Amino acid sequence: MNKETNKLGFWEKLRKPIFCLAPMADVTDCAFRQIITKYGKPDIFWTEFVSADGLCSTGKDKLLINLKYSENERPIVAQIFGANPENIKKASILCRKLGFDGIDINMGCPDKIIEKQCAGAAMIKNPKLAREIIQATKKGGGGLPISVKTRIGYSKNEIETWIPELLQEDLTTLTVHLRTRKEMSDVPAHWELMKRIIEIRDEMKVKTLIIGNGDVADIDDARRKCEETGCDGVMLGKAIFGNPWLFASNNTTPSSSPLLGREPNLPPLIRGGREGFIQEKLRVMCEYTKLFEKMLGKHKNFAIMKKHFKAYVNGFKGAKELRMKLMEVKNAEQIESIINDFLNKIG
Repeated sequence: MNKETNKLGFWEKLRKPIFCLAPMADVTDCAFRQIITKYGKPDIFWTEFVSADGLCSTGKDKLLINLKYSENERPIVAQIFGANPENIKKASILCRKLGFDGIDINMGCPDKIIEKQCAGAAMIKNPKLAREIIQATKKGGGGLPISVKTRIGYSKNEIETWIPELLQEDLTTLTVHLRTRKEMSDVPAHWELMKRIIEIRDEMKVKTLIIGNGDVADIDDARRKCEETGCDGVMLGKAIFGNPWLFASNNTTPSSSPLLGREPNLPPLIRGGREGFIQEKLRVMCEYTKLFEKMLGKHKNFAIMKKHFKAYVNGFKGAKELRMKLMEVKNAEQIESIINDFLNKIG
């Protein structure tokens, strides 16, 4: 086993259970995280995942936008992926210099383009390389907490072999998406396996924190899963779409943002009835759209926002027609105009 002391870093200061937001490509960018910080901040943020090879290439500058963050997002972890230990080490050095609180290695992404690079979920098929990648991250991280996000196996359940391989590297934290790569998100997450994963950790006598991921509806559901399985925390992903208040029930004080100001982070249904709920959801959507344009307009395609329109604009009369209009627009000003017209008609 790697004899290097397990460095918990900021993780040691977090109360359990730990609730964190999953890293999602073209979703959890710096603008998105500012909105979530304002309305209901999780215990930890991850960046979108970034290619270590890309960070070592001539196209590095284009990728650095994915590592942009603000101080009020802390603790924040940079997520990287790659299969070249030397580039992983260099990327980890960069993440350390950029001031991140930790570094996470993606060993679970099922994207075929990522897998062709022998990275993401492909790492499950190459435990030896996976361990070399972890070791390279530690060398570059210079004492930062190192974590991995992975799955229970590639084509089948491999927790008895795959999980111990990772835990031998004395990770600070291991996040397990409770599906195989083959299953993608097409079947219910296998939360029944979490107790065994915890047992494996305990049998190996390592201090690695175990975070569960997959099919978590809300904070109450996350808390239940922690109580039932004994995991140290839960990572929520899809539940955040259209619901920036997801983590608000885990907070007791408002969050503030230098970019957005200070407002209560209570969910809209607590503050008002159905009408107020619709109005506030649409208002926050406009707020996010403007912030995306301000922070990322020169770097990212505005079309990325469309997935959020689908999430925010549903479940009320006129939602379908409103969504159709929003799908045609190309900037935040047009979005705001259409939303204001809609609210004036219903209000």
